[in-house]
Amino acid sequence: MPKNSKVTQREHSSEHVTESVADLLAHQEPVDYKRSVLNVTGETWDKQKEGDEDLDAENRPAWNSKLQYILAQIGYSVGLGNVWRFPYLCQKNGGGAYLVPYLVLLVIIGLPLFFLELAVGQRIRRGSIGVWNYICPRLGGIGYASCLVCFFVGLYYNVIIGWSIFYFFKSFQYPLPWSECPIVKNGSVAVVETECERSSATTYFWYRETLDISNSISESGGLNWKMTLCLLVAWSLVGLAMIKGIQSSGKVMYFSSLFPYVVLVCFLVRGLLLRGAVDGIMHMFTPKLDKMLDPQVWREAATQVFFALGLGFGGVIAFSSYNKQDNNCHFDATLVSFINFFTSVLATLVVFAVLGFKANIMNEKCVVENAEKILGYLNTNVLSHDLIPPHVNFSHLTAKDYNEMYRVIMTVKEGHFKELGLDACLLEDELNKSVQGTGLAFIAFTEAMTHFPASPFWSVMFFLMLINLGLGSMIGTMSGITTPIIDTFKVRKEVFTVGCCIFAFVVGLIFVQRSGNYFVTMFDDYSATLPLTVVVILENIAVAWIYGTKKFMQELTEMLGFRPYQFYYYTWKYVSPICMAVLMTASIIQLGVSPPGYSAWIREEAAEKFLLYPTWAMAILISLIILASLPLPLVFILRQFHLVSDGSNALSVTYKKGRMMKDISNLEDNDETRFILSKVPSETPSPMPTHRSYLGPGSNSPMEMSSAPNGRYGSGYLLASTPESEL
Repeated sequence: MPKNSKVTQREHSSEHVTESVADLLAHQEPVDYKRSVLNVTGETWDKQKEGDEDLDAENRPAWNSKLQYILAQIGYSVGLGNVWRFPYLCQKNGGGAYLVPYLVLLVIIGLPLFFLELAVGQRIRRGSIGVWNYICPRLGGIGYASCLVCFFVGLYYNVIIGWSIFYFFKSFQYPLPWSECPIVKNGSVAVVETECERSSATTYFWYRETLDISNSISESGGLNWKMTLCLLVAWSLVGLAMIKGIQSSGKVMYFSSLFPYVVLVCFLVRGLLLRGAVDGIMHMFTPKLDKMLDPQVWREAATQVFFALGLGFGGVIAFSSYNKQDNNCHFDATLVSFINFFTSVLATLVVFAVLGFKANIMNEKCVVENAEKILGYLNTNVLSHDLIPPHVNFSHLTAKDYNEMYRVIMTVKEGHFKELGLDACLLEDELNKSVQGTGLAFIAFTEAMTHFPASPFWSVMFFLMLINLGLGSMIGTMSGITTPIIDTFKVRKEVFTVGCCIFAFVVGLIFVQRSGNYFVTMFDDYSATLPLTVVVILENIAVAWIYGTKKFMQELTEMLGFRPYQFYYYTWKYVSPICMAVLMTASIIQLGVSPPGYSAWIREEAAEKFLLYPTWAMAILISLIILASLPLPLVFILRQFHLVSDGSNALSVTYKKGRMMKDISNLEDNDETRFILSKVPSETPSPMPTHRSYLGPGSNSPMEMSSAPNGRYGSGYLLASTPESEL
């Protein structure tokens, strides 16, 4: 103990010496409060537990390199939505004009909130449960809600990976199995399958060969064994990638994050060489400026920004918690956000180049079919030969010639034109056919690839890309579950990961029955949107209004070595909460206005039909939203009324190898003095060192301590408002 300390002075002097908490904390000699007179919590000392905590502090996993971490964040944020959701929204909401609201909302909502999650994860070095318990114990339910939403999303997201695996293995044959309708024998006569003939080869393969789908969600139809096997493979891949934590998943990210970019670039080069690709790209980038005034466009852009960056899931926090304290997370947030945006634009270019080619193919097919109808009408004298322009050659009929002929016939036969059954065959109409999600990937895109030279090669590449995009996002989603649970409850990583994957596979069997696709739609529409919006709003409020924006900015300055732009102060405190509240209100209104239903494939009609959910499905739907949101009020009530301790009334100081974890959340100045010395407060002045700044929320104590991580995860002093042992 230092010779000039007040304790030493008291030993060698009869003069009365009064110690403050600051004096006690300034002692440099390691002391364990549980084995000393400083133990005021009544805890018994557990040598084994103490050793485990020290080991945890030394052995917390870390990324092998900055590149590995960036690739992990990119792999998590860049997912299937960038390929099949963003292009659809771009097409639907004004083409190039949609990029304006998307960029604006990315800057004022996406980037600040993404930076916030990266910063709190890196600062506190815990998963989502530990982070929000630390920042505001009463809002500790945020972490648990994030875990539940990650579980719901992971259940159906891995089913999509299973579908991609099925198509991947089916791609190793020529011609591709979805390129032609199957022939069935009706007695001695071979005929085309009726369902396929009335729809298309790719549509038939998706609904009948892949899903073997039932006519409604009420018709289970039993398990689809092919999809069950593919789901097992998908969960096995996720389990193998996650079993060692970031040591295994980090290595997987080198391939799963980079390979999709190789495929997208290859597809873009190949697509630009296809006839009609320019038509598709021009259609995509032609701005419809009037759409920018539509509130619905802004709502959908905000939702896409929100989900594209993976906000609220906990995966962003989990990945950043393995970073070093001095990592520049502001640079990471900016880099990953804009890489995500440019990836979406790149994927949109690829999609529209290929769809432009497909639109030209379909338009030519339309022209040929309708030209044959016109020839039939000419031969039966329904139409006069005088209606056909002299330069039109039916053996080499172009779309331009057909459109001219179509307009002449429509003008002359105005009264009886509908009876002829002729189509306009406009390229614009083909390009305007909106497709998204599975319809884009497994129907429209696969149909376009059947017309590629060496189509099996491109099909293999495309579905391998989808598998890797999905795997990268699944690793991040599962990290949003495993990291906080392992940090909080100290379960074995390998055992918990394997158990979680097995449990998820068993529960996920609901998605691989014949009606499983309808459950995927239900979970996709309702399990995440509203709960995650509430989660992110509460995250924002917890940091900006409860913890304190100024305090948080000061800690970021200490952590990063520079002060973040004042822009973040105002977006965190005012802009983002308001925008998110508006988004939540719009989402609730949208849920109320839109009838809760799904698109069912009716086998007899070979067409989709919108059906409302039955009562029992509505009960499941509502239960998903309630269950995902339940931890938020439940934890608040339990801690508000002290039904579960949050550790706020305990003073414990632990010294470990020069590092300290302390909990003095709600102690007043008088309480500190009385606990330590049982002295009258007025007799006990407590001057504080100027170099320490208080980190924890809700404290009225003048004792200010530096905001570095606690003794388990870093060096320095940390206020731990909620010890994990008391969660």
